[in-house]
Amino acid sequence: MKFNQIIATCALASAASLSQAAPIWQDFSVSALYGSNYELGSEDRTTVTFEYTAKFKYADLFFFNDHQWEDDTQTNYFEFSPRFSLGAISGKKLEFGPIKDVLVATTWESNNSGVNFDNFLYGIGFDLAIPKFQYAQLNFYKANNELGKDDYQMTFVYGIPFKIGNEEFLADAFLDWSTGEGPDHASELNWTSQYKWNVGKHISPKTKLYVGVEHSVWNNKFGVPGVRQNDVSALVKYHF
Repeated sequence: MKFNQIIATCALASAASLSQAAPIWQDFSVSALYGSNYELGSEDRTTVTFEYTAKFKYADLFFFNDHQWEDDTQTNYFEFSPRFSLGAISGKKLEFGPIKDVLVATTWESNNSGVNFDNFLYGIGFDLAIPKFQYAQLNFYKANNELGKDDYQMTFVYGIPFKIGNEEFLADAFLDWSTGEGPDHASELNWTSQYKWNVGKHISPKTKLYVGVEHSVWNNKFGVPGVRQNDVSALVKYHF
């Protein structure tokens, strides 16, 4: 059996095991974005993103699916990222300094339109306690890439709530840095951040509707040397 098949089987088994356990908490959201300064393809693009995140006793899970329209083309890309808590599994507190927990981190990346590929990432993750941050995660991966050489990736994810007067805002983001795969595939850095205003609270206390912008800074996009994307997209996001 190929390594990719083994990882895919493990990912599906993990999903099945997680589905048997009631989540401690979960969140599902839908976002709509429009930007007009993209690189590699048409400049104008519309994206609908579905996200699901959950916390279980022994694991956490993040999944998103981007469906994007540019000119007459549609693309679909998703990431499925279960992480398994070594602290919860061992029954020991793995806390030291800013580290709250140590986890086995995995991700399945899949693009099934245009250039098709499935990449599988595995490594170690850390939940961090940082003042004023709602959450922070740092993950280190080895990436098994279907269409190119394997590489290494660091991912930092965070959320920072803040207020201006009585208005509530949230700044959240991910930062991906990956090593190069050769002279034709440079090292990449992708920092995508969202700045959102909680307009839903003016409708009802339970309405979770946000409006704002997403800012994408992507150096050597898709590993293409010298291609730098700097795009600001209008954003509407609703949590169910």
